Amino acid sequence: MRFRLTSPLVSTLAVVLSAVAQDLGVPLSWRKFNNSRPLSERITIAQNAINAMTPQLDAATGEFNGIGYWQSGNVWSVLANQDNSAATTVNKALVLNNLNLVFSRWAHYDQFGFNDDAIWWAQAALYAHRAYGDTTMLAHAVDVWTHVTGYVITAAEASAGKQPNKNFAIQSTCNGVTMAGGVFWRPTIDDQSVNSITTGLYITLSAFLAEYTGNATYTNAAVLSANWIKNHNINANNIVLDTVNAADCTTSPASWLFTYNSGKYIEGLNVLAAVSGDSAWTTLMVNILNSAVKTNVWEGSDGIITEGSSPTVNNDDVGFKAILIRGLHEAWTRNPNNSPLRILIHSYGDVQYNALLDLAANGSTYASTWHGPPQSFTSWGQLAALDVLTSNIDTN
Repeated sequence: MRFRLTSPLVSTLAVVLSAVAQDLGVPLSWRKFNNSRPLSERITIAQNAINAMTPQLDAATGEFNGIGYWQSGNVWSVLANQDNSAATTVNKALVLNNLNLVFSRWAHYDQFGFNDDAIWWAQAALYAHRAYGDTTMLAHAVDVWTHVTGYVITAAEASAGKQPNKNFAIQSTCNGVTMAGGVFWRPTIDDQSVNSITTGLYITLSAFLAEYTGNATYTNAAVLSANWIKNHNINANNIVLDTVNAADCTTSPASWLFTYNSGKYIEGLNVLAAVSGDSAWTTLMVNILNSAVKTNVWEGSDGIITEGSSPTVNNDDVGFKAILIRGLHEAWTRNPNNSPLRILIHSYGDVQYNALLDLAANGSTYASTWHGPPQSFTSWGQLAALDVLTSNIDTN
């Protein structure tokens, strides 16, 4: 399933986000928001889940049976992050060999003509660079960044109302604010969708590259795109929205609220705050994070995420919630002095962790429905669980 802009009727909500300190308290209705498992056990639980996934690898393609291309890229992200958090190299050979294989098969990691697909894989390469110091992985990420940058609306293009890789006029502004910084979802000349996941991925890719190279070009790119989401695609409840049509400013339905849009923006803002030195990005991140973990859009009063519960068939939604957890992990890592924020992240992570282990586990495999019941192995259920288990190595 791919989401495409279909509704011209819902207008975007441009909101000014409050810088007032948020109440970062943990809702007492949340189910089991702590656990006492020691570090060694948490590392083992996460690696065992990875070991249950890797038999699904198709060695000829570098992808995994039962899930889609972008979801396969996120499996490699988890394996690299597992080694980074556990200070091991258990998964190193698999990660590097397969990320190189897929890069050799598809120019710019783009198999199907989606900029977000390309960046999901480039993000995996960056995590691999972080975990192993491999410069080839960094080069893959730079290649994808250069490719996708051709589909970012610059300030000059917004002003001119024309993007050179598109065959239609673009709106200079929507709701009176420049469209500069928005990233087109697809590189095809006629696709008009600028969406939060592609833009959020681009922010994160740019900010990480700024961190690893010291090149201000990447920082400036991240700032421009971070402002696009801030100005165009956050609702009154601080939840990140999905899509804006660059040709006419129409938007996706207001009900299109998905965990990964907020999750990837949270991750990108954390890295951007570090490389730019601008604490306003941290303030914005905290507002969005606090809303994302307390919304009733994708969880009930128990705090367990309900999005992407699909026992019998894979769909894109199943992979979304893992991206929120990954973004929270990045926020936990990069804000060591914000105890209330870290407690909130730790607690929310433990809610999901305990739900998986108590309600959805079948040995070392996990159902996509985190409320349970357990079921036989599915690649998509395992994919959704991996980020929770690996992130909990640190956040617990």
